[in-house]
Amino acid sequence: MHKFFLQSGAILGFLGVALGAFGAHALRAALELSKRTDTFETAVKYQFYHALALVAIGILLQLPATSAASAKFYGWAGYAYLFGVLIFSGSLYAICFTGITKFGAVAPIGGLLMLAGWALLLMGAAKG
Repeated sequence: MHKFFLQSGAILGFLGVALGAFGAHALRAALELSKRTDTFETAVKYQFYHALALVAIGILLQLPATSAASAKFYGWAGYAYLFGVLIFSGSLYAICFTGITKFGAVAPIGGLLMLAGWALLLMGAAKG
């Protein structure tokens, strides 16, 4: 499982850099025209934070001192981060690329998943 979270974090980090650069250069005029620059930057920022959190989860799962109880919570945290990013950042990207603001209705679900991930990380740390 540690490899999955390390790879997921690396992919999200890679895409965060690529999308950030794409937004800053190729999409800049379109994002400014649609007044979606802040939305796009928020999506990239939260994607990046949680890419790093996924890498941390992957590392924690490899540590010999990590107990089985902690590993269970860390695994749940990793999935919460991953699905949280896909839903939260994904919905914000969808708004930016399509202009359909109804995608914003699912963003809070992703935000709640990311919050749950941090709570699960805390619980795993407390078990260790």
